This record gives sequence, C-alpha cells and structure tokens, in this order.
Amino acid sequence: LSESFHDCGSGRTEVPPEQEWPRGDPPLPGAPISSLSLQLSCISTKCQGSDSFFLFPFSLSLSLSLSLCLSCSMQYWARRLEQEIDGVMRIFGGVQQLRGIYNENRNLFEVKENVPRKLVEKVAGDIESLLAKKVRALKRLASAAEKFQKAHHWQDNIREEDIEYYDSKADTEYDDPDGEEIEREKSNSLKLEFTDDANFKTKVNYSYAAVQIPTDIYKGSTVILNELNWTQALEDVFVENRKEDPSLLWQVFGSATGVTRYYPATPWRAPNKIDLYDVRRRPWYIQGASSPKDMVIIVDVSGSVSGLTLKLMKTSVYEMLDTLSDDDYVNVASFNEKAKPVSCFKHLVQANIRNKKVFKEDVQGMVAKGTTDYKAGFEYAFDQLQNSNITRANCNKMIMMFTDGGEDRVQDVFEKYNWPNKTVRVFTFSVGQHNYDVTPLQWMACANKGYYFEIPSIGAIRINTQEYLDVLGRPMVLAGNRAKQVQWTNVYQDALGLGLVVTGTLPVFNLTEDSSDRKNQLILGVMGIDVALNDIKKLTPRYNLGANGYVFAIDLNGYVLLHPNLQPQIINFREPVTLDFLDAELEDENKEEVGRGPGSGFWGSNEQYIDEVFRTYTWAPIKSTNYSLGLVLPPYSTYYIQANLSDQILQVKSCLPISLPVYFEYLLPNSFESEGHVFIAPREYCKDLDLSDNNTEFLENFIALMEKVTPDSKQCDNFLLHNLILDTGITQQLVERVWKDQDLNTYSLLAVFAATDGGITRVFPNKAADDWEEEPEPFNASFYRRSLDNKGYIFKPPYRDAGYRGLDLENNTIGILVSTAPRPLKLDLEAWAEKFKVLASNRTDRDQLGTRRCDPSTSCEMDCEANNKDLICVLIDDGGFLVLSNQEDHWYQVGKFFSEVDANLMSALYNNSFYTRKESYDFQSVCAPEAQSNTGAAPRGVFVPTMADFLNLAWWTSAADVTADSMESRETSCIMKQTQYYFSTVNATYNAMIDCGNCSRLFHAQRLANTNLLFVVADKPMCSQCESVKLLQAEIRDPNQCELVDRPRYRKGPHICFDYNATVRRGWGAAWGAWGAAGRGGSAGRGARPRPGPGQGRAERRLCQDRP
Repeated sequence: LSESFHDCGSGRTEVPPEQEWPRGDPPLPGAPISSLSLQLSCISTKCQGSDSFFLFPFSLSLSLSLSLCLSCSMQYWARRLEQEIDGVMRIFGGVQQLRGIYNENRNLFEVKENVPRKLVEKVAGDIESLLAKKVRALKRLASAAEKFQKAHHWQDNIREEDIEYYDSKADTEYDDPDGEEIEREKSNSLKLEFTDDANFKTKVNYSYAAVQIPTDIYKGSTVILNELNWTQALEDVFVENRKEDPSLLWQVFGSATGVTRYYPATPWRAPNKIDLYDVRRRPWYIQGASSPKDMVIIVDVSGSVSGLTLKLMKTSVYEMLDTLSDDDYVNVASFNEKAKPVSCFKHLVQANIRNKKVFKEDVQGMVAKGTTDYKAGFEYAFDQLQNSNITRANCNKMIMMFTDGGEDRVQDVFEKYNWPNKTVRVFTFSVGQHNYDVTPLQWMACANKGYYFEIPSIGAIRINTQEYLDVLGRPMVLAGNRAKQVQWTNVYQDALGLGLVVTGTLPVFNLTEDSSDRKNQLILGVMGIDVALNDIKKLTPRYNLGANGYVFAIDLNGYVLLHPNLQPQIINFREPVTLDFLDAELEDENKEEVGRGPGSGFWGSNEQYIDEVFRTYTWAPIKSTNYSLGLVLPPYSTYYIQANLSDQILQVKSCLPISLPVYFEYLLPNSFESEGHVFIAPREYCKDLDLSDNNTEFLENFIALMEKVTPDSKQCDNFLLHNLILDTGITQQLVERVWKDQDLNTYSLLAVFAATDGGITRVFPNKAADDWEEEPEPFNASFYRRSLDNKGYIFKPPYRDAGYRGLDLENNTIGILVSTAPRPLKLDLEAWAEKFKVLASNRTDRDQLGTRRCDPSTSCEMDCEANNKDLICVLIDDGGFLVLSNQEDHWYQVGKFFSEVDANLMSALYNNSFYTRKESYDFQSVCAPEAQSNTGAAPRGVFVPTMADFLNLAWWTSAADVTADSMESRETSCIMKQTQYYFSTVNATYNAMIDCGNCSRLFHAQRLANTNLLFVVADKPMCSQCESVKLLQAEIRDPNQCELVDRPRYRKGPHICFDYNATVRRGWGAAWGAWGAAGRGGSAGRGARPRPGPGQGRAERRLCQDRP
C-alpha cells in the first residue's frame, strides 16, 4: 500500500525539497513534521492514476488532512474491488466456454436476421386482414338493420306477449342496498340452455341472440316493443356471419332507444346492485354515433341555485361528461355575475378519463351565491371555443348551459359570436322544480341549432343528458354513405367478461322518409363487433425480438392498443383503458416524433431503474383502420438464433424413466441435483399445454404433454419448442464444463445461473432454487433485460421498500445478483459485506487477521475495516439502492433506496451531480379508498362516485338524500408520480464537504469501472444538524394533472367531420313531458323517439319552426 501510494503516504513521507507551498503559505506553526509532510503531499500532489486534484485552505485541521488522504487510498480500494469482481465473474461467467459450446453445436441452429421494415409491414398486413373480416361482417349487419327497420310497420297496440326474445337479465338476481333480494319481475323471456365456450370464456347459446334493456327504461313501452320487433330479424344475420367467420366474437347492435341485442346469447353479467349499464354510454357507441365534439359546460351557481337544485346540477355535469369520448374536448365553468372555470383547466382539454375525473372532483366544490348573468357565462364559453391556439376537436362545437331559469335571452351575445353562421350549437337545461318562465331558455336553444331539456328530478338526468347526441347525429345521417366510416375504438374492458377488447363500429341510419319525401334525420344506433386484444397480440412477433424488442400499436389519439407496458392493475368496465404512448415509455423529444418521422436513441425504464439506451423505431399504418403499428428493436436484437434440431436430438431416448427426446432428460427433476434446477419460461409452447403461475407445476404439465406429442407436432410452436430444447442442452454443458469444477463457497457465492432467450433459467446448485425469487420468464426479469442494455457487471440487490424492517441474518441468507448477460451470479450478502470491508482497507496479505483501528495517534491510515465506527463505506447501484456496506446495521437495509438509509449523504450525491433524476407518471396504478367529505372537492386519486353510484342510492331513497358520503368505498385507478434516479456523466473521483455548520461531513465518491456501482466513503454524522430533506424514489400519489395539460401532446384525431348540413331541421324539445309518461321511472325519455313510419314526428316534442 505504501509503495502504491507514495504520494499520499502514511504520515512518514518527507517533504520534497522542490515542492512549493500552496498559495505561498508557510507550514502550520508547531505542527509535527510528519503531519506537515502528510498534509503537504495530499494537498499539493495528484493521486497516482487519478484525474483529481485537491486544493483546500491550508488552515484545515490535522483530522481533515487525514480524511483528505483517504481519497488517494480510496482509489486503491476501488481497484481492489474492481479486480475482485472481475476475477470472480471471469471464473464463473464462462463467457469463452459458452461461446465455445455454441460453436461446437453450430449445426443445431442458424442465425436469422430481423429486418424491421419487413416485420412491420407483415404484421400490419396480418392485423389488417384480421380486422377486414370483422369489417365485412359489420357492414352486412348495418345494411341489414337499415333494411329491416325501413320495412318494419309501426304497431301502436303491440303487447309484450307478442314479442319473443331472450331477456339476458331475466334470471339475474339483484340485492338492494340493505342486502335483501329484490323481487324479480315477471318475464316472458325465452328459456335457453347454455354451454361453455373457450372463445367467449363463458356459457353461450349460438342459436339465439340476447337482449339487454337498461334498468331505468320500461321494457313494456311501445317504442321498446317495436324496437324488439324489428331487431329480431338481425339474429339470422348474426348466425350467418358466424358461419362465414367462426372466429367472430360478440356481434352487438346498440340501439338509440337503449336496447342492446348481442350474439351469441349469454346471461347478463350484472353487478350485485342495480344494473345501470346503458349501451349509449359505452365508449364504442359514443364514438360511432357522432363526430368529435368541442364542448363547454356552463353551470349557473347564483344564489337561487341551492340545495337539491345544485346537487342535481352537479350530477348532471357528471353525466354529461360521461357522454364524451377521447376524441372530444371539454371545459366546465360556473357563473353568476362572473364566469370562472371549476377546475385548474384554463382551456379546452381532451375528454379522457383523467381529465374528466378532475372535473368531477372539482364540480363538487361549486357553491351557490350571487346573481345570474347569462352574458358572463356565454361570453366565457364562446371565448373558449374560439381559442385556436390549443389542441381541440375542430368539429362539432356546443355550449351546454345548466340553470334554474332566467329572463335574459342574451341575443346580443349570439349576434356577436354565433350569428349568422351558427357554428356553435346551444343546449339549455332547466334544472329543478320551479315556476320560472322557460321561454327564454327554449328560445336560446332553438335560435342556435340546439335543444331545450328539463331536469326536474334525479331520475331525468341520464336520459336528458344524452339526448343531444341525436342532434349531432343528424349531419351524419344526411351525409349518407360518406358517413359510413368504420371506426375502431381504443382498448376497453368487455362488459360480458371477454377481457380487453377493441370494437369496430358503424352507425346505422334511419332510411325512412316522411310524406314530403324528406329524409329522416336520426341515427337508429351503432353496430359493433368485438376483437379480443389477445387475438391481435398473437399476430405479433415476440420471442425473436429479444427481451427488449417489442411491437406496439397506437390510435389517432396516441393511446396504445398494443404495448408491453399496457398492464392495467384495475379495470372498470365503465372506463376505457387509455394509456398514452408517451406514458407507456419514458417521454423524451425523440419519442414525440414517433408517428411523424423516424427516430432513435431513447430512454428505457425498467422497474426502479432507468437506462439510457439506443432503440430504432420503425412503423407503418394498419390500412383501413385508425391504428398505426410500430416495432422497437435494440441493435443487439438484429439477429436471433433459430434452433434447427436434428432427428437424432429429437428422437425419443428409451433409457429415460419416461419417453422423451434426448435433451429433455435435463428438464427432469431427478437431474436437478447434479445439473442444477431448471425453470422454464411459461410460454405457450403447445396449444394443449396448461399454463400455471407455479413453475414446478408448469414444468410437470410440460413434461406430461411432451410424453404425448413430438416436438415437431403441428399443435406446437416449433420455434419456441426447438429453442427451448437447444438451450436445455447448452446450459447443461455449461454446468459440466465450468460450474462443477469450482467451489462456490470459496468465492462466497450462493449460486450461479444462466438465463437464455430460449426460456431456460438454470440455477446451480439445486438448493439455491429454494429461495429463488426471479421471474422464470427471462424476458420479464430485470437482471436479464438490464444486462443486455449495459456493459459490464450489473449488481441487483433485493428490492426493499421504505417500510422493510429486515430479517434475522443468522437464519436467513440474502443474495445479491450480479449479471452480465446471460450468466449471472448470486453473492452471499453477509460474506461479501465482510469481504468488502477487507478490500476497502489498508490490510495486506502479510497483515494478521484481527481487530485493527487507526486514528491520528497511530501510524496507520484510516480505512473502512479498521475505522468502521468512524467511516461509512458503501456501494450504491445506479438506481440509488444500497448494495453493500461496512456497517452491520445497514445489512438489513440492503436493497433500500439509499436516502432511506442516509438521507444527508444521498442528497449530497444528488446535489453534486453523481445522480440525476427523471420524473414520470404511472397512469395504471391502484389507489386504496379514502374517506370522503361532503364539503368541497373530493381528494385527488380516490374514488369519485359516478352517476351509476348516485342512482344506486337514489333508486331506493329520495333525491334529497343523495350524497357522496354514502357511496361504498372501493379501489380505483389513479395516477402516481414516479421519481427514478440514475448516474450522471460524472466518472472521476470526487470529494466534497457537506456543510452542516459545526458538524460538517466530508465524503469521497468514485464509480467502479465496468460495474453499475458507486463507491462512497464518508464521515459518520456527528449530530442531527446534518439532517436534510429525504429524497423519494417511490411513487407519490396525486401529481398535478393541470401541469400535464399545459404540455399538450400531438393528437391527430379523426380525419373526417360531420358537423353541419343545410337541410338539418331545427327544433326544441319538450322533454319535460316525457319523463314518467310511460311509467317505471321515465322510459318515455326514449319513448319520445320518432316512430319509423312515414309522416310521424317526435312524440312529446314540439318542433321549432324554421326562423330567419
């Protein structure tokens, strides 16, 4: 040590005669010559092999001088650590040996090339072909529906017993809020038998379709019965479609009356309480029934609006927001004498789930006071719609006003902003029960191409907040075939249990004409056909792209249809599963160009870590859809191995306990003791293979199947199966040639293991598999994926969250993974912690073992072993997690974010640029319920009651008792802010002072070459003055959604818009007379739909006369 560090000796080095004192200062008066020599040499000279100089005022104390000299010693310790790690990895890594094994078996495989452009074009073509089949079926259904409805003769006296259909809810039992069973209605529903079907994951009947009618619609009304009558003819078309394409899943007609007819028949999957499913509020129906919308909702909060009326308005806004899809843009404002937004959103924002939740929460904070000024509300709304500096739908524009009534018609505002072109529709809603003159509200709606509605009670809200869609559909109907555009939705949860699906939609138009040969202007409904997301995934390559290559697909809004990070933790069938591409990955400027032009060189994220990596993105459109397909490929995945096994390898070996191919003997549990334990990736090697989360059980299922089929069987994926067999044999040879010849205990190793692209993870020795916690699928294993993206040795401690309290180390063995793809080791934590102290010390091979201590009074330098009571010596990985320490009380904290161990030191490392951080958002997190208050806005990130929840309660209680407090708590999706740390570009040795007044701490830090480790030596904190703010690595709830919308992302949006037609007839609706007219709580809201026969108008509505 003294020879290696003659520049920073132990205090015995003489001062070189030619050495100048720094700044010309004289030696410290009265100081011993040995300490002066030490101080001089450490301050004025450069440590051997280092890029660092150390210049400090000469008035530093002797103890500080000694600490400064540690920086030179530290470089020596770092080299010892680097050499030890490299030596062990070279012995057990077996890189050269493994390369040799592959070369010897070169005849068993061939190297194939991934050509990105060809791959993308092929997969896009395959998906296009799959969806094209569904489109043909969809068009047949829509055309047939229009024909059946046009030929149907309206029946005024139709009765329930005249209609034969299967009511999907006939056998469904509901519980009321008090837990008592609700008396079931009498039903004339068909009695069907059902059989299990693997495609639908439920029991179905292929001979019939099923009907679902919303609970708040009276199924005995004339309108509903006529609807059931003519839609019955669709069943034959459903059956014919399935005969042509047996892979078809749900075929659905969602009627504008609220009736859903779907095929094949299956009982309705209803919740325990009242079923409030309404097809007209499903994302696919909304998307298919109208063009995109820019909507401003203004709410009257003057003093006259209070009590129940204000509650009704808040709930109405909830329901209005639920009629919007991701293609729409919205803002919500309240007004009295002045108008102001209810939330932090200052302009129109995309009507996605996250933004709508913010609105719903903030609407609860509205308070009634002041006087009404319609002018303030409308001027605010028009200004919002005229703002062209933001992203918006640029199609249908509308203002929705909720009020309790008023006399002002604000004609001057309409003349200024909207006339004569009337590009903005105005819909007015009179809320509550009162005696105000509603004529001004009717006039405002009629004069601006809108409708007027009344909402006297909570039961009228759902019906009347969705009626406006009829008006928006009129330009589509009049556009005819130009509007017959098949649209594909983003991902959502199927209400019948099919899982994640996308739906192709096509509007169905009313083709009847009145006595004047004028076209009907209403949409009959939307036809939809589901495609399971898994069926699309099956068309994409996976295992030939390597662990970090993948295929993704996005829609026009930038939401992902396919992506490995699309993994919603909780799924609510009411909400689409929307994950932005830039949220699925770590956002950067390059990725924003995906979809606009080629790019590469991006950030990659993996669990708690961030790696700066290189990726090439290649993409192409999926023709005839609104999707684009992309391929992400790292440079090392340009080529892949495809096993081409000979008949000799695949032949059955009769001497085995069971009849299996030769290499399979190393998969049998009786070989594990000698050859190491084998985990196989849970992949779909064969169609009849039963998957299992338990890898032992999965291996048993695999072996049992291999006894029955050959590896070349048509029911098996030959690529997957042959590569698995090849890697089984390759890794077994690695055991024989390398691992068995070495003593793991000598090097303090718990295990060595190898993982392969073929899906094999072989752990040696067998006993090490008992506490194995890594993913059996290498492509999902953090150590495997990170090893591919990083050069050198990647250390991975077991992750511990902040609340972890540790184990009894005497009875439990903790391991640290060290990997260099694909051959990692598992270190014994306790043994390597002791080794770490020795390597980071001044002990030489000649020194005797035993307790050593160095201080200024002795002749030896301080180090991490002898001075572990004074010095903290740690190894921290590139994510900021503790890997090793010379402090025994740190051992149980290995794997924790280092700020949880020493917040002061971690902050210093961050402030001195050893680490930098990146913030991102997880939009797929799950939040536990929190108690809610009935005052003000609901807290962010917790469950916000939907209208369905309000109606659950309101169904059994008076509307006056409706509050959010009674809602049942449940987990819900929420947004979490993630902060991840990673190494900056600092590589040199660094020394700095943590200034804490009289308790300052000195620390030294240096990166270990060829690893992801930072070696840090620091003084122990002497007093609490050095406490600092703790850096957080874990997720934090409730990021500011308003900050996110201030950075709007590129949205292409639908390419076609139907928002105006000169022949559209204008009118106001007398909807107030409809509610309750047909009984059972308001089905006549849809009973007011126009009868299909010629010359028949809208029941319970007066049409407005055309005005100049």
